[in-house]
Amino acid sequence: MSDEAGHDPPPTAAGPWLDVAVLSDVGTERPHNEDFCGFFRAGASSVVAAVADGVSSFEGGEVASQKAVEVTLSVYRGQPATVPVPKRLARAVQQANIEVYDLATVVPELRGMATTLTAVALDGTDLWAAHIGDSRLYLLRGGRLTQLTKDHTVAAERRRMGLISAARAQSHPERGTLTKCLGRELIVGADRLSTRVGPGDVLVLCTDGLHNALDSDEISRLAATEDAASACRALVDAANARGTADNLSAAVVRIVGKVGPTAAGRGVGGRLARLLGRGK
Repeated sequence: MSDEAGHDPPPTAAGPWLDVAVLSDVGTERPHNEDFCGFFRAGASSVVAAVADGVSSFEGGEVASQKAVEVTLSVYRGQPATVPVPKRLARAVQQANIEVYDLATVVPELRGMATTLTAVALDGTDLWAAHIGDSRLYLLRGGRLTQLTKDHTVAAERRRMGLISAARAQSHPERGTLTKCLGRELIVGADRLSTRVGPGDVLVLCTDGLHNALDSDEISRLAATEDAASACRALVDAANARGTADNLSAAVVRIVGKVGPTAAGRGVGGRLARLLGRGK
């Protein structure tokens, strides 16, 4: 499918405080879409979202990206709510890696297939993410866009080592050569990160077909559109207008209202934190 979209209706005063949408597009030059994205709500103030970009140098890139997202969401959803969110997310991503790897092993036509994967889980004001490859997670706060993930590419690794400049990394011939991806090996070491979010923050997950076409100022401006679905469409349309040579996908999560208690604020641990003056 060349164009895949999903979104919730914009929140109302009585509705959910998270406005979420995803959109994937084939782009302007590719014959088929090897990106995939999706999300589900785990509760009134909880959501899990993911984007993936199949490695195009191997057959089955579109199979790898779809399976990675679908397995991540399904396995996360299937675990008991008593399991901590970061552990649920880590288990889900590892299972996605195993299933992509196993399928590539038993189906000769899919041998070597792999994908990037960037997945987030929000629970109240707490955000956790798991990341492999060169798709990205951004946080837009107060008009400032911050890249929370790091690219697992040859060019990005050289820039972090101080061997090349940031400007050189943008045009480096190996800027798209992955140093880590999902499905290539039985065990994958995903980057894991966590932070806090609040009303007014916007999260943007996107594949490299989008962030290679748009600079930070453009992503900031377009992601600030009044609702998540419009923001996804604006980001994709702007990248396509540049004639991006790749597939492109975006997931946008807008925190638009008062949040409920976080996972960290519930239970005995939360009560103890409040007694010690570390919780609200």
